[in-house]
Amino acid sequence: MTIGNVLLQELLHESANTRKLLEVVPFEKGDFKPHEKSMSLLHLARHVCEITGWWKECLVKDELDFSVGDFTPKVLTSLEELLAMHDDLVAKATVILSEMPDEEFFKPWTMRNGETIYFTMPKAAVVRTWCLNHLFHHRGQLTVYLRLLDVPVPGMYGPTADFGA
Repeated sequence: MTIGNVLLQELLHESANTRKLLEVVPFEKGDFKPHEKSMSLLHLARHVCEITGWWKECLVKDELDFSVGDFTPKVLTSLEELLAMHDDLVAKATVILSEMPDEEFFKPWTMRNGETIYFTMPKAAVVRTWCLNHLFHHRGQLTVYLRLLDVPVPGMYGPTADFGA
């Protein structure tokens, strides 16, 4: 089994959990912020989706340079579009991880903004940090937003206060 296949199993498991969470996002409350410095609910939900697209950025490419390109967040107008975005990015990440040779995970990857280098580390560490841990962090934030909006939070690793065993 390749490194990509091992990570793919984790991605597929976690993507199912992520989708359960996204399915209950109250799109009509997309402007909700628990604090003035917080992202809006819709911004956070979109970001949770976008992270799954980072497998391409972190494995197919050798660096991310913020000084080139012009990232524009996708405008989503419905919960169905949010879920479709998630499903599309999972499908693309599945192909990438299925085809990625092991040696690619040991190559260095750099995050920069022009001449300013934020870090360089092996791609294996980058995907763990930026594609998985970062997702878990923001997914946890999303559960707090849902709780504050009194939306029942689905279980991802077992029962929740809303959905018992």
